[in-house]
Amino acid sequence: MTAPPRRPRLLMLRALGLGDLLAGVPALRGVRRAFPEHHIVLATPPALAEAALATGAVDEILPAEAPNRAVPALDGWTGPPPDLAIDLHGNGPESRDALAALAPGRLLAHAQPDPTLPRPPVWRPDQHERERWCDFLAAYGIAADPADLRLPPPDAPSPAPGAVVVHPGAEAASRRWPAERFADLVRRLRTAGHPVVLTGGPREDALVLEVAAHAGLPERNLLRGGLPFGELSALVAHAALVVSGDTGLAHLAVAHATPSVTLFGPVSPHLWGPPRSGHHIALWKPGPPGDPHGDVPDPRLLRIDTDEATTAALSLLRLVRTGAPRKEGDARVPAAPA
Repeated sequence: MTAPPRRPRLLMLRALGLGDLLAGVPALRGVRRAFPEHHIVLATPPALAEAALATGAVDEILPAEAPNRAVPALDGWTGPPPDLAIDLHGNGPESRDALAALAPGRLLAHAQPDPTLPRPPVWRPDQHERERWCDFLAAYGIAADPADLRLPPPDAPSPAPGAVVVHPGAEAASRRWPAERFADLVRRLRTAGHPVVLTGGPREDALVLEVAAHAGLPERNLLRGGLPFGELSALVAHAALVVSGDTGLAHLAVAHATPSVTLFGPVSPHLWGPPRSGHHIALWKPGPPGDPHGDVPDPRLLRIDTDEATTAALSLLRLVRTGAPRKEGDARVPAAPA
């Protein structure tokens, strides 16, 4: 009996955080549609495996991570070199070199792009992340739609359907609004009659408990320790509203077309914010760019007060109560080949 022919293998590198992964979904899906016959592998942190597979754009995860958003080694790759490798990680030589070390048949990267391209990709620091990677692929003749960012409804039930999800954490202190302001916001939302739950990542229990203590929120309303992705996705998909800083949960709200209020600083929503929609409000105070990985709250973020955040949240909750339809459209998840 003749063995079936080997499917060509395609390796993509995007080994960053949850928000980075979700902002890259349009590019991932563009690649999936352009190479339906390939077995597509995504090099990404193992904690993001479930989220990556939920996009419908990849067949397999290559666990890859490095501290401080550095480029990871790809020494977990086995078998023949990838037929095609695509660098969706960054524009420097480090990520390109990590893929080049595997000797792929062809390598697409911002760093040293193919000299035969009529219009090589240009890295624009003022471009939104979703558009950046779609334009990068377009330079190589791969079509990708920046609006193709929805995730399908999760199978898991929500632990708090219809609640307002407030997420005070963020990877860096520069993107964390003060705990006492989050607590004030929680109190006001509850006074207005809205159920509220607090979420936190695996290392954010102390922050969640601090906000809850100031807000008078009972233990049953706390979702600590970092929910598994399936449960977190269901929580966000079936929430009335998500309020957070510029972090992965904000991107997950966009992916599920759940109304959201995102408090931005030091990075502008022009670069990382939600698409234009009446169901997403990005609060932002313009100013010189800051350090998104800084260890103190950014001054632009601190200029957002609780009154402004509360007004934004209550305005979106009124839309939810009136049954206004969500505008982002349906998920367009490509089917992987059998």
